[in-house]
Amino acid sequence: MNADRIAQFEKMASADPSNEMAHFSLGNAYLQAGRFAESAQSFERCVSVNADMSKAYQLGGEAMIKAGWEDKAVAFLETGYRVAASKGDRLPQQAMAKLLEGIGRKAPILAEEAETAERLREAGAFVCRRTGRPGTKMPSPPMRGALGTWIAANISQETWRQWIGQGTKVINELRLDFTRDRDQEIYDQQMREYLGIDDEALKEAAELAAKG
Repeated sequence: MNADRIAQFEKMASADPSNEMAHFSLGNAYLQAGRFAESAQSFERCVSVNADMSKAYQLGGEAMIKAGWEDKAVAFLETGYRVAASKGDRLPQQAMAKLLEGIGRKAPILAEEAETAERLREAGAFVCRRTGRPGTKMPSPPMRGALGTWIAANISQETWRQWIGQGTKVINELRLDFTRDRDQEIYDQQMREYLGIDDEALKEAAELAAKG
């Protein structure tokens, strides 16, 4: 099944080289298949299109380490660490520090680690969890259930509209048919990856649902 996913994402990345999520998903699929060099290259392409994707730096650095490219991994992870810090993306930032420590390096000492997102939140602004930038809060969850509640609490309307455009590309380029459970799973995975919804975020979503 992973071979099928790789083939799909290879086609998607080839059809639209400016699609950062195609490169991200392909890099992730390669990583899971143990194709570390190809994974690293896909994540490099991803951040060349969108330099703000903290998770891409984290997974790309992991792939580089597993490919034996430690020096390259250090430079990539240090850049990603700074990007994550500037956005207040704590989980990827901590994961990158751990990856660096695992190869005997230390995370960069930031003279002024950016706390922009936190300051904006403290001032009462709504800050999108994916972009780390101010945005418009959704008036209601975009879907039912715990995940919809989490998205409304953490993702701006602007970012959600961008995902709708990206999601349309996913449907068309992968020829998804929502009458098939597997195709719905692929779409949902793409949405979670685009919005930065990892296992920790899913845990938060479950906690929000329990409180509600």
